[in-house]
Amino acid sequence: MVGGGGNGDQNLIHRMAVEDPVPWYKKPNLRTMYLLLFPCVIGIEMTSGFDSQIINAAQLLPEWQKFFDHPTGSYSGILASSLPLGSVIGLPLIPLVNDNFGRRWCIMFGSCVMIIGTIIQGFAINGTMYILARAIIGFGLPYAIVAGSCLIGELGYPKERPILTSLFNACYFIGAIVAAGTTYGTQDIPNTWSWRIPSFLQMAPSLLQVIFVFFLPESPRFLMSKDRYEEAEQVLIKYHAEGNAESEFVKAEIAEIKTTLQIEMENSKRSWMDLLRTSGMRRRVVIGSLLGLFTQLSGNVLISYYLGDVLNLIGYTDPTFKAQYNLGNNCWSLVCGVSAALVVMRFKRRTMYLTGILSILAVYIAWTTCTAIFITYHSDVAAKLSLFWIYAYSPAYNLCFNALTYTYLIEIFPYAQRARGISIFQFWGKAAQFFGTNVNPIGTQAISWKYLLVYCCWIFVEAVLIWFLWPETSGRSLEELAFLFEADEYARRNEKVADELDEKTAPAVEARERV
Repeated sequence: MVGGGGNGDQNLIHRMAVEDPVPWYKKPNLRTMYLLLFPCVIGIEMTSGFDSQIINAAQLLPEWQKFFDHPTGSYSGILASSLPLGSVIGLPLIPLVNDNFGRRWCIMFGSCVMIIGTIIQGFAINGTMYILARAIIGFGLPYAIVAGSCLIGELGYPKERPILTSLFNACYFIGAIVAAGTTYGTQDIPNTWSWRIPSFLQMAPSLLQVIFVFFLPESPRFLMSKDRYEEAEQVLIKYHAEGNAESEFVKAEIAEIKTTLQIEMENSKRSWMDLLRTSGMRRRVVIGSLLGLFTQLSGNVLISYYLGDVLNLIGYTDPTFKAQYNLGNNCWSLVCGVSAALVVMRFKRRTMYLTGILSILAVYIAWTTCTAIFITYHSDVAAKLSLFWIYAYSPAYNLCFNALTYTYLIEIFPYAQRARGISIFQFWGKAAQFFGTNVNPIGTQAISWKYLLVYCCWIFVEAVLIWFLWPETSGRSLEELAFLFEADEYARRNEKVADELDEKTAPAVEARERV
């Protein structure tokens, strides 16, 4: 059965895709699309990673410190948090652009705004101009992120979709590595170009998106929502069936998308109030909101933006060592992020989330303990172990919040509310990032290592909430997951659609089984 919210093994379309014996790299059209997805969509998150290291690494530069008058406390916080503040301001209008003009135009708009903000940031003459520039970058970033994550999920062949959406977040670390490496290379420049050069380079991912995004096809689900059925069908035939218009798989896929969109549109007013209209949508909003908070309040902002302060706590104050350690940590994080993305198909979503969050909790407890021992007893062993635990944090975080974030969001929100759902996630994520970037420097300065205890307690709360609230979504198509939380009448309608699709695809399945 295709729909109805049953277990994943009953999903015929998903099973047909997974059992497809031809790998993606042997399909010319699909291969071309995937190669184009990297520079113009998957690479969007490189801007986020670049930004975290612009602040983290720039704070290690003497010229940056001198230019901004050695910022501390709240001033240091607003320099870092102005980007998420800009993101929060821009979020309410994202669904209007994304759902009315299409995924590609939404990416184009966000990328152009980020390029403008980056140019202003590079030419900043004071702290106010720098803060404003970062807010402009932040305003454009979620437009590209929301549209890009939707486009990946809606274009990808079901067999590779979870891996593609997981790689989307892993690209964060490519941007972080480039920023950390560039800043390390420019640290000896004896003027403001030591931080201006990395600042200008932040526009590189956005330039790639502007150049390449229209080489990609538009989302077939967006096209069908605008009654452009022939265009949508041609996209699916070209990329999911390599041009074979008689493909049973694509026929079933087209029928499922059409019918599911029709049911969604009949029961949706395409407004923000739809997110509160039913108990199922309210549960989705709760999960999306919590996921936004968890991705930014699980201790990662402290490492991403204020690693210098963290290393100061354990006696490592040399700027060169900090820069090298920071660069190494980002390279290690990229390895962990890509590895987690590549295994996402092998494990259930809840298993990965629970394993990841419990691992994060264990790492934070060990890190807090070692830091406390160093500060109390000046133990070199404890300091070195703290360095180890900071590195150990990366595989734990990447296993759940990095690898699964957009994969999970795309799966729990149906098409009609997908852009709004991801925007809600972005709102709470950027709000949490704004809070964390302002509070972290104050907390570490005020209560030293005891500030890490706050994270230990909060991460435990996260684990409890994930255990009770997170549903399993693996092994199902996006159309089946559109009815994950819905009332029985929706499920019954979807089961009727499923029976019709089973009849259409039965000959293909029987032929495959005979082979």
